Amino acid sequence: MITQAVIMAGGLGSRLGARTKEMPKGFLEIGGMPIVEQSVRKLIACGIEDIIIGTGHCKEYYEELAKKYPCIKLAHNKDYADTSSMGTLAVCVPLVKESALILESDLLYDSIGLNVLINEMRKDVILSSGKTGSGDEVYLQVDGDCNLVKHSKKKEDLESIYSELVGITKLTRSTLDLMVKYMNDHKADQPKMEYEVAMSAISSSCHKIGVRKVEYYTWCEIDDENHLKRAVEQIYPHILENESIRGIRREVLLNPGPATTTDSVKYAQVQADICPRENEFGDIMGWISKELSLFVGAPGRVETVLFGGSGTAGDEAMISSCVPQDGKLLIVDNGAYGKRMAKMAKIYGIDYDTFVSDGIHRIDVEALKKAIVDGKYTHMAIVYHETTTGILNPVPEICRFCHEHNVVTIVDAVSAFAAVPIDMDRDCIDFMSSTSNKNIQGMAGLAFVFCRKEALESIKDYPMRNYYLNIYDQHHYFIKNNQMRFTPPVQTAYALRQAILETKIETIEGRYARYTACWKVLVEAVKRIGLKMPVPESEHSHLIVTIMDPESPKYNFNDLHDFAREHGFTIYPGKLSDAPTFRIANIGDIRPEEMREFTVLLEQYMKTI
Repeated sequence: MITQAVIMAGGLGSRLGARTKEMPKGFLEIGGMPIVEQSVRKLIACGIEDIIIGTGHCKEYYEELAKKYPCIKLAHNKDYADTSSMGTLAVCVPLVKESALILESDLLYDSIGLNVLINEMRKDVILSSGKTGSGDEVYLQVDGDCNLVKHSKKKEDLESIYSELVGITKLTRSTLDLMVKYMNDHKADQPKMEYEVAMSAISSSCHKIGVRKVEYYTWCEIDDENHLKRAVEQIYPHILENESIRGIRREVLLNPGPATTTDSVKYAQVQADICPRENEFGDIMGWISKELSLFVGAPGRVETVLFGGSGTAGDEAMISSCVPQDGKLLIVDNGAYGKRMAKMAKIYGIDYDTFVSDGIHRIDVEALKKAIVDGKYTHMAIVYHETTTGILNPVPEICRFCHEHNVVTIVDAVSAFAAVPIDMDRDCIDFMSSTSNKNIQGMAGLAFVFCRKEALESIKDYPMRNYYLNIYDQHHYFIKNNQMRFTPPVQTAYALRQAILETKIETIEGRYARYTACWKVLVEAVKRIGLKMPVPESEHSHLIVTIMDPESPKYNFNDLHDFAREHGFTIYPGKLSDAPTFRIANIGDIRPEEMREFTVLLEQYMKTI
């Protein structure tokens, strides 16, 4: 799997005159965004974890871009004025681990080209196109196996012309090292070497580099005003049309999960078939486990144990794995999901009590603390975000109190994780469950249990009440074999990897701010329409809003559901046992303008009853 990319961005861009005198040409804006930022976004959408940018002219622009995208690493070519693209590539090479996509910064291109190279079996391969008529073509000559022999801007220099160089290439670290060596060996006679010179030299002499031709590929390089005019008037509209055609029909899920996903998460599932016992896939799961852990704790403090299943599987894994035979568990029940954990404890024959609250109002924390102490409990379980009503429980306060009294804490964070900032050490959470299909914005199919290291080690000798969902056995096997004990949902794992990349870019704090913006739009509309919310607004989680059914005899939830669905929105009925409600979630890949569109539909429907 290709996880790194290099963008060569050291050039002066002098042919564009005043436009690039005090700005890198990668920051030319087309469609309201710098072309290099468009490239960064396309790379992230293709699963690239690290983007190395070789800077030179006006490097401060890239320093600001790196603040916006934490996946960017910068390597500065201090000799950019006296070298060319190969000099900039050379300063980036030490940061490349195994393989990388190599791109020029002044490209405007259809993202499908990245997928073409990523899916190529050949390890070293150049993307090329048919005739472009751009006026500044770099022509390629290949051998009978479609390996690069020679390149030139002059047709007469080549025996035959196979295709035109695009400026996107996939190269291994060993090939890049050969290119750097060639550059160093020829500094005296070629001080301003272009990177394609080094590629041609090593491919024709000692190390073959393949050429992958896409005849009608949509792309352009921007070196002068004519290129820029062509990019704006011809190439960019064509790229937009191509990428729109590949877009997936938009369905906005306002149910409490699975949540709406990005197209890039959906497409991440489209991978070459692989046996999940291959080391390559084990490495992917290991990366997922490590990166999930870093969302909820300092490096080395939390272990994430993966299971195939829904969020409920994670809850059951905790209830069945984390309480010893002589333990006593207190379960906070202020909604359907607390009740579900109590049912699990009963099935497993665990000694437990419930602390019941109505789910509408904030938990009586002092009464709960008293119950924890008086009952002499060894363990306490609570739902962080009770999605029955959308109330956020004061988990850090309660869990810290538990730790003060030597009570182990078990938290269902299925619909809180990746929206609410959590630090398991700071918040005194020992075990915590979540799932791939809620706020992390992946696809359904993977559950995970976060474990503080000390807490995980403490359960290794506990009775194995459940074979498939035993936390310690699953963790021990994974550490030993870099594999899950049983067949994982492969495509779901690829999607989760992409969802994690996108979460790291947005940040959990940024995601919660976006969810809150959607919540504000919804709540304002609900009040304007005259609907009622059973949970006081001050107690809202900003993630889910429960709304009382209107009193009109003409109201029918199924009619409202079908009306919303006809317009691309899915809503979900309530779960309160003593009151008719429906729920609107603000989670997933949704934007305030989409929530605003839904509220217009909601108001339209309410006027009909």
